Amino acid sequence: MTSSPPPETGVPTCYRHSGRETYIHCQRCNKPICPDCMRDAAVGFQCPDCVAEGAKTTRAGRTAYGGLRPSNAGLTSMVLIAINVAVFLVVAAAGGASGTLVDWLALHARGLCVADGGGFYPQLSEAACPTVGNTTWVPGVSDGAVWQLVTSAFLHTQVLHIGFNMFALYVLGPQLELALGRVRFLALYLLSALAGSALVYWAAGETTTTLGASGAVFGLMGALLVIAHKVGGNYQQILMWIGLNALFTVIGSSFISWQGHLGGFVGGVVIAAILAYAPRGPKRTAVQVAGLVGVAALIVLAVVARTATL
Repeated sequence: MTSSPPPETGVPTCYRHSGRETYIHCQRCNKPICPDCMRDAAVGFQCPDCVAEGAKTTRAGRTAYGGLRPSNAGLTSMVLIAINVAVFLVVAAAGGASGTLVDWLALHARGLCVADGGGFYPQLSEAACPTVGNTTWVPGVSDGAVWQLVTSAFLHTQVLHIGFNMFALYVLGPQLELALGRVRFLALYLLSALAGSALVYWAAGETTTTLGASGAVFGLMGALLVIAHKVGGNYQQILMWIGLNALFTVIGSSFISWQGHLGGFVGGVVIAAILAYAPRGPKRTAVQVAGLVGVAALIVLAVVARTATL
């Protein structure tokens, strides 16, 4: 007696497991797949290859204003806080408020003849400064120390000062990063800080020393107000917080930089309006970038114009 192989049944087999018969096909490529290879899809099932390909080509989630939706909305704020704290510790180790490092990083329009251990001689020029013992000439923005426009926004010498600013950043930052996306939030923070520095450069005394992240923080307050208005939310609490901080600024105007606060707030409002009210569509990012570049250009022009008057 002889035997012969069973006749072909014509039943398809899984493309990944050739010994498994199946009547299920991938909804995307139509290849036969067994139960072990089935992946849930919006309709039916897909094969592992199509699922992997879809993950590569699917557009990342976007915020309401075009930015990439951050997986950790507090990350940028924590990095900014860490930078501020690191600068605070370095400055403290270098002598704190009476150390020379503060004079190099803080914002002042004209150069200063700084006395060792604190204090300065505002009447002395750079040429005359060496004639007084134990002094150091520190340049101002008009002398070319343009970095002070940025470094001053990350500089603090008092625990209460950095504590308040970093707490405000910790509260406001994640909300705005979640709404705007990481890159747009960072642009908001930095440009608000620069707007505050620009107004300080114009409106504060030529030998006044200004430091702190308050300009950037006030920019975040202004931005949150704009976005709350855009979405039709209740912004009474935001207005109350802004009002209280404005009151503290007025009361403490002898030692608080109202120029930095006002400049940062106005900058934050303008920047947030550009980001939030840019028309939806494929050109929204281009409009936002153009608006932010325009704000940066105005800040640069303000700094150049002020330098020309000094």
